[in-house]
Parts: sequence; structure tokens; C-alpha cells
Amino acid sequence: MLLLMPLLSPAVVSSALAAPSQVIENRKKISSTSGNSYSVSTKQSVLSASKLRRQPAGEEEQVIVTGTRDPHQTARNSVSPVVVLSAKQLQQTGQADLRDALIQMAPSMTRSSMNVGTGNLTDAIQLRGLTPNQTLVLVNGKRRHASSVITDASGPQQGAVPVDIDMIPVSAVDHVEILQDGAAAQYGSDAIAGVVNIILKHSSRELTMQAINGGYYAGDGFTSGESLNWGTSLGGRGFFDLSAEYKHMDHTDRGGIDNRTGEHTNLFLGNAQQNRETISYNMGYDITDNIQLYSFATFGHVNSESFQNYRLPSVLPEVYPTGFSPQLTMDQNDYSFTAGLKGTHFGWDWDVSTTYGGNVADVGLFESANPDLYAATGHTPTRFSLMSFNDTQWTTDAGIRRGFDVPVLAGPLNFSLGAQYRYDTYQVGAGEPASYYGGGSAASTGLNPSSASKSNRDVTAGYLNLSTELLKGWQFDLAGRIEHYTDAGNTETGKASTRYDVNKWFALRGTVANGFRAPTLAEEHYANLAVSPTGASGILAGDSESAILLGSKRLRPETSMNYSAGIVLNPIERMHITIDAYQISLHHRITLGGVYNGQQAIDALDAGGFGLPSGLIPDDVTAQYFANTANTRTRGIDISGNYVTPFGEFGTVTWDAAINLNRTTITSVANDQNGNPLLNALYRGYLDSYTPRNKEIIGLTWQKGKWSVGIHEIRYGKVTSQQQYVTGPYAYSNSVYLPFNNRPKEQTNLLVSYQVTPSWRVALGANNLFNAKQRRVPYETNYLGTSRYNYDVQQIGFNGGYYYLQINYRMP
Repeated sequence: MLLLMPLLSPAVVSSALAAPSQVIENRKKISSTSGNSYSVSTKQSVLSASKLRRQPAGEEEQVIVTGTRDPHQTARNSVSPVVVLSAKQLQQTGQADLRDALIQMAPSMTRSSMNVGTGNLTDAIQLRGLTPNQTLVLVNGKRRHASSVITDASGPQQGAVPVDIDMIPVSAVDHVEILQDGAAAQYGSDAIAGVVNIILKHSSRELTMQAINGGYYAGDGFTSGESLNWGTSLGGRGFFDLSAEYKHMDHTDRGGIDNRTGEHTNLFLGNAQQNRETISYNMGYDITDNIQLYSFATFGHVNSESFQNYRLPSVLPEVYPTGFSPQLTMDQNDYSFTAGLKGTHFGWDWDVSTTYGGNVADVGLFESANPDLYAATGHTPTRFSLMSFNDTQWTTDAGIRRGFDVPVLAGPLNFSLGAQYRYDTYQVGAGEPASYYGGGSAASTGLNPSSASKSNRDVTAGYLNLSTELLKGWQFDLAGRIEHYTDAGNTETGKASTRYDVNKWFALRGTVANGFRAPTLAEEHYANLAVSPTGASGILAGDSESAILLGSKRLRPETSMNYSAGIVLNPIERMHITIDAYQISLHHRITLGGVYNGQQAIDALDAGGFGLPSGLIPDDVTAQYFANTANTRTRGIDISGNYVTPFGEFGTVTWDAAINLNRTTITSVANDQNGNPLLNALYRGYLDSYTPRNKEIIGLTWQKGKWSVGIHEIRYGKVTSQQQYVTGPYAYSNSVYLPFNNRPKEQTNLLVSYQVTPSWRVALGANNLFNAKQRRVPYETNYLGTSRYNYDVQQIGFNGGYYYLQINYRMP
């Protein structure tokens, strides 16, 4: 039975405002925007015209498809908070990556400065202080597959199997819709913190090109990004839009002097080197006046290299007499294909589609060695194949929608009904024997065949959605969904939202919903071992005998209750303000837990078939597994506003401000089966203090003639990390840590552009103009003397200022 959550009282409301963008007026544009956006009949357009008439005179609004199945809904009138970011806005950030562009513009989005191990080689996003696992990513309204690469190192993104959104060419993006509200009842698992819907371009006549080249003030990290987008008509009955992109990024290095050598020999602390090629298309074709064929696809290939900690000459002088710096490599192929039909028949809008996507990653290591293998045979490779990942997701959707003219209602009653079937697979392949023999290859041990896994599951779902305008200015939306996972069981979710426009200057909104997130196949089955110069960190499969010995339990789905309340204000012409409060109560959170070290960890790793090299500090050896570790409560406020000031002959200034206030509190910590807490102080910190309590983005854009100048200030609030001691009586302690406050930090972004001709535009910019960085950590917690910054905190980064030159071409 569908769970339709009861409506909150009018006092519990929410609000949202999107940046204005070009309005989509005609049926073809609306129907081509998204695969799940139904075509629109003339009668239904008339029935919903009242929504569009509520806009202030002269204002243009963006029709949205996220968080609603009403084909006429706009961002400013939405019953849930939706922010729309246009391709032009993303372009003005000067970022060659979609992820980093979004982080420059959305205060509720954060990222770690750097992720250790394989997590450093994927590009993830997250909302409202939660992890990438709790943010659902859609492309053209269709669920996007996740990367096969799990973030296997500790940190706020621990255990994340994120969608790598930079596998989508930024040149292919028309706009991005960010639903800042729980939406599991509408979209299913993962939509706890919100939804990011990437809408692809759908031009029938356009050619654009862009080149961005830049680097950091320190003289490293050179980045080059070139992209192209081309759209053409399909005989006047459709469009075909093609995008391609290439990006190269060099290493950065922000490490210090290595205590062991007294020299700058350790290059671990910094960005990975990356080469990425992506291509995509989006197309729609009207087979008849009532039936449209649509399809879109992406393909991306990425090769990444990330430095690991330097090894001394004493490790293997016969092969590396001066020492060596292993580099972790990842070679990924990422693909997705969607095809569908949609149309109108007997007054019903219908949409049927199928999407198949996946990610294949091969993890390797070079400039390394296996000392145990050399001792036994007198030979060792210097390049290793460590493991491979492979996941696929095949999703088939079918939905119908119709707007009914009900005389007692002020607007049409929109009725939507649909079903979905999804088949997930996940596979982890073993490394070559030389990579796991004995203590394994230095820096990262290859995966033993006993830890390899192959798993799959079926997911079936059905949903129902009702929305209408009860009275003039009073919208109401109900959604319910049931899902069945063959590995995680059944779930029922519901969502109720309402909005009341008191007048054209003031509106109230409110939402209450429950949600869930099923454990990923990676969380259920993944195992691995990473080795540092002094220790090792192992992850055990939760259902393995070694993990059960330590106290692991079967994973349960995460569940949540979401509430939001807010207002939208239009106090004067050209000024728009929103204030949204929210609470997310999340139960049975899945993270790495059960932090065991010393001999207990060594015994568990040995039982799991992991070999350890000699010479490690026992207390610096840890073993963990994924578990339902805690219940948390996240509370926050999103505030946004913009105002346009015309100065006549002196141009126009657009002022904008966006603020996110956010705090996560741990309400309870679970125990393992042996009665031990699953989280220590460090892992509690990852949940409640590594994300800024606030993030503000305030600035302006001035335009006059061919000139444009944008300047924005981003302020990151304080974060508190739990630093592990590496010297003294508490060295490598698993229970005593040093709390370290990273004070609030600001960065200034500046972009100056000039329209040389109607086709050519040149811009010069700087992100973090004044070269701000994190505080350096205390000496007693600075591992090897080279880890001068805490790369886990999701505050300002440690790379410093970045400058770039941007050139754009647009066919007139």
C-alpha cells in the first residue's frame, strides 16, 4: 500500500527560488527538455495558465522537470526548493569540470580537498553535509548510474560510490536543476539530501566552442579544457545535439619536508594527474504529431595518476637505491545510453524508456615493488595490476500522466502513475599474483582472489503522484512510492508538499517526506587493503568470517524523515529572496565503522587472506567494515536572493547572495555484536564537524556593452577535525585525538570578459584571487612531516589561487 504522508500545518512550509533563465514556452521545447517530461496539450496549457500569470510582469521563468510531474511548473512557483543554474552561469565560474563549477555556485554543495586512494580519482558531489550516497543524480530526468569505484579511505566521503558527473561533458549541459529537498517518494533510493538533474542541450541550430587554460599560483596544476557543442535539425521534425570534450590536469604538490629524509621527497599531498575524453549526444524526433522518439548517451574515458607516500631507499635498495614514490593509477571507461518514446493518446501523456549504463575501472600501480616477492625470488615487477571494478545499471521506466479539469478546483488535477524495473550488477576482480604475494606491492596491495566478488540485485518500484491547485494560489502535491530490493527488502515512502501564495509579494511552502537508501552492492561486498610506510588500513566485506569475528551485522537500509519550511519574497520589482529551513533525521547510516587496530586488526586481516609487510607499527594497522553505525539529525537553512539594478548608460548590475547554514548532530551510535561502539571520535567527526557550519556566496556581475565583470566572495565556516597523533605517548592511538579548529576562510573569485565580436568572447579570471588556504596542522599530527593540511575537511582547499584564460566561440 502506498504511504501518502499527512500534510503539515500551514506553519510548516518551505520555499525556493531559482535564478531566472530563458523561459521555455512551446510544446516542443518542453517535451525535449527531459525524457520524463510529458508533451503538453493546448487544453492543459490553458488550465495551468494561472501559475504562469502569478509571475511579476516582465519576468521570465524556467520551466522545470525536477521534483514535479506537472509539465507547467516553474522554479519560482515550485512546491519544493529548486535552484536552476544555466550553462552561462556554469561557464562564468571558469571551471573545466561540472562538479567544481557547481561547488562555486551552490552553497549547499561541498567536497573534500582531496580523497586518498581510489577516491582521489573520481569526481563526486554532495548536498547539505551528507555524503554523495545521499544525493541522487539524474540526466534528463533519468537515474544516472554510479561509478564502480568506492571511496575506500577514511573521511567524510567514506564508503561513497558516487556518480562521477564529470563523465558528462560540461559543454553538453543546458542547465542544472538542484532539488534541495528529500525526494525518495518521487525518484527512489538515494534522494535523501536532494536531487541534481542535469538537463542536456537540445539545440537544432548551434555551434559553440570553448577553451580554458590555467594553473595555480604555485606554478603547478596546469589545466587545459577544450570543448565543442553542435546542434542540427532533423528534417524540421527534431534535433540532434552533439558534444565532445577533452581535459588535462597536472599534479599539484602541497606537501612539506619529509622528516625521514630532511628533503622535499614526498609528493603525496596534492591533486592527481588526469586526462579525460568525453562525448555525448541528445536527440529527439517527432515520429508523428503525437509521438516522439528521444535518445541520449554519454561515453567517457579517464586515465588518472595519484602519488602515494615516498618509500625510503632501505625498503628495496637493490631496485630503488634512492627510494621511490609509487603512483596509483586508474583507467576508467564510463558509458550510458537511453532510448524512449513519449507522446499523447486519448488525452493521456505517456513515456516509456530504458537506460543502460556502467563503469569499468582498472586500478594499477607503478614505480613500486613487492619486497617480499623480491626476497623470495630475486625479482619483482615495478608495475602492478591491483584490482578491477565493474558495475552496470539497467533501468526501464513507464509512466502516464493526465490533467483533469475539476470544477471545484482552481487548477487541473494532475494524476501520474508509473512503474520502474532496475537490474544492478557489481563486480570486483582480483589483482595479479605479484601484487598480493606476501605483504603485497608497496603503497597499495593487490586484491586477493578470496576477496573478489560478483553480485547483482533486482529492484522493482511503482509510484503515484497527485498535484493540483485547491484554491487560487494554494498548490498541493502528494507522492507515494513502493520499492522491492531482492537484497534489502521492501520500502514505502511518501511526500506531501504545499504552497500558498498570499499575494504576489509573499508565499509560504511546506514539505514533509520520508526516504530511504538501500546499501550499495559495494558496501555489501567490497574488501581491500592499503599500506602506508608505517601502517596499513584494511576493509573487510561485512559478511566475511573475519568481519563477523570482529562483530559485524547484516546491513540494513538507511531511512529518513525530511521536513522543510520557508518563505519566498518579492518585496520590490526585480528583487527575489527565499529562506528555507530543513531537518533531515537519518537512521541506520551506513559508514565505515568498527575501528579495530593493533593485534586484533592484524589477526582479522590475516584471517581475511590479507598479507602484511614487515616493519609496520602494530597500532597503525586498522581493520574495518561497513555497518549501520549511527543515527544523525541535520538541520539547516538555505537563503538566496538576487536583485537587478539598471544604471542606464553605466550598465546593469546583478547582485546575488546565497547562504547555507548546516549542522549535523549524532543522536546515537550503534554497537557491534561484541558490544563495542562502531564509531570513535575520529569517525564521529567525519559525520558532524568536517563540513562547514556555513557557506556563503555573495557577489555581483556588472555588464555594459561588450564588457562584463563578475566578482564573488565565498566564505567557508569553521570546521573541526580530529587529528591522529603521530608522535608522543598517543601516537597512532585509536581513542585519543587532537581536536583542531580550521578557522573560517574566504576566497575571492574574479572574472573579466570582453565580447570581441558577436561570435568571439575572451575572459581572464582568477579563483581564490588572494591565495587563501587552510591552516596547517600541528607538528605532532603531521604524518611524516609532509601532510601539512587536513585533506579530509570540506572547507577551503589547500592548493591556493588559480588563474585562467577562457575563449569562447558561438556561431551567430
